Amino acid sequence: MSLEVIKNGNPFGAHRVIEPEGVLPQPAQKIDNNLSRIWDNELLIDVQFLNIDSASFTQIKNDVGADDEKIKARILEIVGDRGKMHNPVTGSGGMLIGTVAAVGEKLKESCPLKAGDRIVSLVSLSLTPLEIEEILEVKKDTDQVKVKAKAVLFENSLYAKLPEDMPETLALAVLDVCGAPAQTARLVKQGDTAVIIGAGGKSGILCAWEAKRRAGVTGRIIGVEYSDAGCEALSALNICDDVIKLDASDALSCYDTINTLTEGKLADVIINCVNIPNTELGSIMMCRDKGVVYFFSMATSFTKAALGAEGIGKDVDMIIGNGYTAGHAEIALNVVRESNDIREMYEKLYV
Repeated sequence: MSLEVIKNGNPFGAHRVIEPEGVLPQPAQKIDNNLSRIWDNELLIDVQFLNIDSASFTQIKNDVGADDEKIKARILEIVGDRGKMHNPVTGSGGMLIGTVAAVGEKLKESCPLKAGDRIVSLVSLSLTPLEIEEILEVKKDTDQVKVKAKAVLFENSLYAKLPEDMPETLALAVLDVCGAPAQTARLVKQGDTAVIIGAGGKSGILCAWEAKRRAGVTGRIIGVEYSDAGCEALSALNICDDVIKLDASDALSCYDTINTLTEGKLADVIINCVNIPNTELGSIMMCRDKGVVYFFSMATSFTKAALGAEGIGKDVDMIIGNGYTAGHAEIALNVVRESNDIREMYEKLYV
């Protein structure tokens, strides 16, 4: 079937928005995912894997249960309703692995990609037009879904060519959270005490590694995990100075524990990587006045964070987890290249 090409697409993808009018694809309720046609500034991608955002995948599993067919049905329902994998509860999406099928005429001179190149999208599925023909497999332990599908990336969309020195599913898992370690590298300074909440998770491990590197020998990295198994696995990596078991939704316990551990100084930087709600105040209370709290988790309520900090009189800088930071892809991939222990752990999980 021939591919229809339409001219003069908006660089931010606004031409794909169906409703409401006047918004961009991410906040839109519904976008056009008819991929028998593309605009001249779009990349058409044959999609093989979706990496669903952790908060979104967890919400879906909690809602429909662990049955693969029910999870497939919910994903198809969301994409059918919205034209994109944009979870209406969490507001989050994920990323994709695919092969470039076509490059819009307007992009051919400026875009380094060509048909056949293998890429990972570095923009959220919550704004990416997606048409799923079939879901082939659901990997519940890794939030990855094998599909037969198509998607388009816009003129301003971010992407990375798949690295040749690691398996594709490993690269997808790492690049899915690459904004977090890159932001950690920016925020943690020499000598800082940093608390990583969810330090044993996919993003948390990368953040703990970067925090340890930036804080140096005079700094202190405290890894927080919810379960005994998580604490044990994190301790084995030897990337945190302290590993403690805490429920991050129990704000008073978080405060008491870190206050005691730091002899009343609290932490300079808090990195929140968990995928559950109600961890805002626990994060804020572990941080010293004038410190920084970075919410990477898409389960975060920024209303709870802002009003909660006000309510307890905490003067901290709170940063929304921006999935993009300059150089974020290479920073995250380099952690896996530099740490054999982290690579071995991730390969067991994602390959």
